[in-house]
Amino acid sequence: MNDLLVLTKVRLNSLVVFTTAGGYYMGATGPIHPLLMLNACIGTALVASGAAAFNQIHERDVDRLMERTRHRPMVQGRLGVGQANAWAYGLSALGTLMLWLGANPLAAALALATLLLYVVVYTPLKTRSSLATVVGAVPGALPPMIGWAASHGSAEFVSWSLFAIMFFWQLPHFLAIAWMYREDYARAKMPMLPVIDVDGAMTGRQAVVYAAALVPTSVLPMIFGLTGRAYGIGALVLGITLSVVAMVFAMNRSRENARTLFLASITYLPLLLILMAASRR
Repeated sequence: MNDLLVLTKVRLNSLVVFTTAGGYYMGATGPIHPLLMLNACIGTALVASGAAAFNQIHERDVDRLMERTRHRPMVQGRLGVGQANAWAYGLSALGTLMLWLGANPLAAALALATLLLYVVVYTPLKTRSSLATVVGAVPGALPPMIGWAASHGSAEFVSWSLFAIMFFWQLPHFLAIAWMYREDYARAKMPMLPVIDVDGAMTGRQAVVYAAALVPTSVLPMIFGLTGRAYGIGALVLGITLSVVAMVFAMNRSRENARTLFLASITYLPLLLILMAASRR
């Protein structure tokens, strides 16, 4: 059971559940139906779990070279390729079916697009280009839109503000992680930006740029009328705070400052979403 949890990256997918629930809540036009919301969250999480399994199948040889991944079940031989594929296909199909039947075809289509972008585009690109981080932020930003589509029945322009927030949030978050584990990525010959950017100057600048982009992006829900003014003020405070932390990292690119940026990013997102939900109109 523990190997299955590692294969499907359950801890990481808790974020998928949280952001899908946020998108569902913000997109609802009437009373929230708990079971339908739960269905949307579980369906999306199952598709994300299938994507994580496909990712580990593809990267099992690379994972063997990195300290942080060398104990994964496929690397250690506790799960075979056939078993992992069965879980990957099964979970992906079940999640898509739950969204199709329990929500609508649009939510299922967005989940399928998330799966394909993550597995077919992002995963192979990780060993080829540092742009993989930017590309990978696209499927990572889709879960709130899946939730929105599940409750609202459409993907209106305003829902893209949730996508934009998630997109820009992921980049300083992932850059911080990549800087902390850059030796691991270098050992596996994965050209993450912190690997090819030896002194880290570009890594720091990009972390600042993407964090700063969150400041105007995060207030879009208020501008579009989804939330009240209290959310807009809180979003500005959170965005400026994250930007300052990113600037500190850019000026002194130590592991400690990268970890601080990582912790700041995982604090920022739930606070923002809670504030958004509390201020929903």
